[in-house]
Amino acid sequence: MQERSSVAELVTSLRVELNRYSPGGKLPSSRALVERFRVSPVTVSRAIAQLAAEGLVTTRPGSGAFRAEPRAALPAPGDTSWQEVSLSGDGGPEVVPRTVDASGVLVTLAAPPPGVIELNGGYLHASLQPERALSAALARAGRRPGAWGRPPTDGLPELRSWFAREIGPTVSAADVLITAGGQSALATALRALAPPGAPVLVESPTYPGMLAAARATGLRPVPVPMDADGVRPELLADAFRATGARVLVTQPLFQNPTGATLAPARRPEILAIARAAGAFVVEDDFARRLVHDDSGPLPAPLAADDPDGTVVHVCSLTKVTSPSLRVGALAARGPVLERLRAIQVVDSFFVPRPLQEAALELVGSPSWGRHLAAVATELRHRRTALATALGSELPELALPHLPAGGGSLWLRLPGGGTDESALVSAALRASVAIAPGRPYFCAEPPAGHVRLSFAAVSGAAEIAEGVRRLRTAFDGLLGG
Repeated sequence: MQERSSVAELVTSLRVELNRYSPGGKLPSSRALVERFRVSPVTVSRAIAQLAAEGLVTTRPGSGAFRAEPRAALPAPGDTSWQEVSLSGDGGPEVVPRTVDASGVLVTLAAPPPGVIELNGGYLHASLQPERALSAALARAGRRPGAWGRPPTDGLPELRSWFAREIGPTVSAADVLITAGGQSALATALRALAPPGAPVLVESPTYPGMLAAARATGLRPVPVPMDADGVRPELLADAFRATGARVLVTQPLFQNPTGATLAPARRPEILAIARAAGAFVVEDDFARRLVHDDSGPLPAPLAADDPDGTVVHVCSLTKVTSPSLRVGALAARGPVLERLRAIQVVDSFFVPRPLQEAALELVGSPSWGRHLAAVATELRHRRTALATALGSELPELALPHLPAGGGSLWLRLPGGGTDESALVSAALRASVAIAPGRPYFCAEPPAGHVRLSFAAVSGAAEIAEGVRRLRTAFDGLLGG
């Protein structure tokens, strides 16, 4: 973290200094910058590379860095108002609007302003990411013969085999496609399994990124309520009959946002209901590697108990490693696999080979098991710290379920008119970012909720301070 901070500070200083140079003027040597700013040669090299990427300097091997020629002025913007008509003119009134609301996703992707505690993050804090192991894996991958060549469109055979073994003994490498992370896999599955305008059954509440992907494809999400044991089978059967849907999207393990795990007795029941409806089950198994070390044995994926091809399985390495290791997998059986393959090829050709090679190096290294164990321990510590702080400082927020996996808690706001949006805004003014509950519902929510992440913060001290700030925001809201 210190190196990143030094690079940012040096870039800021050099941007100011560039104003003293004429276009083409030579900057001081790297050695001079090292001595003047008291930073490492690596910091200087990275800062110059960032300025070059911004178009502010040019570099000439053996000669140094020079101030770039000023960019030509951008042309005046044209009239794009015609697009409003074109984008809304998808057909008759019965067609599902394809406007894309990404606000629920951006809440967890956007970096908070400096000084704001990130209780809304969707990824592991940098201290939990295996940065050294990733760097070593990428370096080894780059030395592999053909590392920069074109990979098979389905993915590297060795990586497909690894994912197949992780999913279960009934899945083979031939059933697996390598994808650019879980979000890409979900979007591909939705496009493959349902035509525009069709209903798709979803858990309520559920992951906003999936809802956004479904709506962007022209699908109509239909909610199926959950309880502490996962999606409710009797309501699922009713929903299939009422809508004629042919797709259910579910997160059976440590569901986002509730943290619930589908009860063992419900697993075969859910698959039987889907088979009777002639429907596919898209299993988003995003949190399997985010298990806490106090969890019991994990149930196998639904795909492992599915000989008939009902389940289309989605999983990813991204959540447990780094936001930028966008490597995941789709697993399916039967004719649907060819459709999934065709859509993925049309959309992206293939996942970059260096990334696949690095993923292989990472999961095959001795550090992989140590990393998973460390994450399991740390997530449990942080979950406990957040639940304890909330119980002490904010007992008004109900915690229906304490999960044994994942990276967040799902909290119900008290009745009596507590405004969810107002609380989120008040929290941000108090320098703590939280995620509103509304984007997790595809219909009217039964109550106000917020989601608090414990995975994206540095540790227990930051959690305690974040909850203290949230208490301040809550009190200010009540006082107002």
